Amino acid sequence: MTRANPLRERRRPSFELGSRRLTVVDLFAGCGGLTLGVAQAAQERGLALDIPLAIDFELAPVQVFRANFPEANVQAATVEAYFDGALGEERTITEIGVVDQVGDIDLLIGGPPCQGHSDLNNHTRRDDPKNRLYLRMARAAEVLRPRVMVIENVPAVVHDSQHVVARTRAHLEQIGYQVATSRIELVQLGIPQTRRRHILLAVRADALSAGVSAAELIEFLPQPMRDLRWAIGDLEQVSSDRWVDQPSRMSPENQRRIQWLIDNDELNLPNHLRPKCHRGDHSYVSMYGRLSWKLPAQTITSGFGSMGQGRYGHPSQPRTITPHEAARIQGFPDYFQFEAAVTRTELSVIIGNAVPPALTRVLTTRLIDSGVLGHADVVNLKASA
Repeated sequence: MTRANPLRERRRPSFELGSRRLTVVDLFAGCGGLTLGVAQAAQERGLALDIPLAIDFELAPVQVFRANFPEANVQAATVEAYFDGALGEERTITEIGVVDQVGDIDLLIGGPPCQGHSDLNNHTRRDDPKNRLYLRMARAAEVLRPRVMVIENVPAVVHDSQHVVARTRAHLEQIGYQVATSRIELVQLGIPQTRRRHILLAVRADALSAGVSAAELIEFLPQPMRDLRWAIGDLEQVSSDRWVDQPSRMSPENQRRIQWLIDNDELNLPNHLRPKCHRGDHSYVSMYGRLSWKLPAQTITSGFGSMGQGRYGHPSQPRTITPHEAARIQGFPDYFQFEAAVTRTELSVIIGNAVPPALTRVLTTRLIDSGVLGHADVVNLKASA
C-alpha cells in the first residue's frame, strides 16, 4: 500500500506524548525546522519531545515556533546572552543558570547565521562577524554537555576566514566528543529541492555504542528523488483566502514573461525578453525561469515570490509559487502553521531561511536506532535511512 504524501497531513502529531522523553535545545532556531525534524523522528519511535529552551534573535520566527510547539520554552534573544563565556573557561554565572534551567540534554541543535558564508554574499563573504556565532554552538555544548550536538550551515562555511568549523571540531574533540562532518544533498533525503547543507555531528564519547562511529551516523542511504509535482501538485488550482496561498503580485512585464514560458513550454527566458540588466553572458539562467513538474525545485530563498530572484515561476500557472508551496518544497507539512508571521516579508524570510526538517528527521532516526539517543535497542545502521 502506497503511503499518503506526508506533506499533505493536516493533523499535527502529538509530539509531546511518548513512553520516554527526548530533551532538545535549539539555538538560532528560526521557525523550528530542525526541531520539527527531530520531533517527527521521535514521534515515529515513540519518544516524547521536550524543549526546555529554544532561542532566536528575531521575534517573527519565534512566534511561529511557539505556535507550532506551544509547550516549548522559546525565547526571542541572542544566543550570546545565554552562553557568554569563552571557550575553555569555567561556566559563567549566566551559564550556570541556564544549566539549572534546562537540566540534562539529549540533543543540542542549531543553525547559526549563514549569510556571511554564502557564495551569494559578495560584501562580507568569509569574514562576517556573524560567522563567529558558529563557535557559540561549541560553547553551548561545553556548558550543557549534551549527548549529541548537530550544527547545520551552508557548505561554504568550511572556507570561513576564522576557520570556525575547524576550531569548533578541535574544541569538541578536546572536551570528549567524537566529531564528523558531511556535505549533504537534500534531494537525496527525499526533499524536492536542490539544496546543499553542511553538517557537523558531535557525539559524546560515552554515548556511542561499541563499533559505532560519528562518521557512520551521517552516512545516509539515498532516498528516491521527489519531483515538484509530488510536493505541490495538489495546490495547482487552490482557491483560498489564506494569505499563505496567495502569490505575490507581478508586474505586467513579468506576467508577460511567465506566460511566454508557459505558452512556449520553455523553462528559461531568452535574453531578448529579460530586463536589460539580466541580458548577455551570465551564469544566472534561472532568473525569470519556470519550474518543472518533473524536477526538484531550485533552492528556496526568501525571494521565492519574485521571478527576478530565481527560478520561481510556477510550472503551469502565470504566477510565482505561493508561501504554502514554498513551505511544502522545504518539507513542511500542512499542519505546520506560519500564520503567526505578521507581514508577508516576514513570512517569506521565515520560510526561505528555514532548514528542511528532513535533515534532522533522518539523522535523529539514525541516532535513536543506534542507541545514541532515546536509549533504544541498537539496530543495524545499514538498514536505517
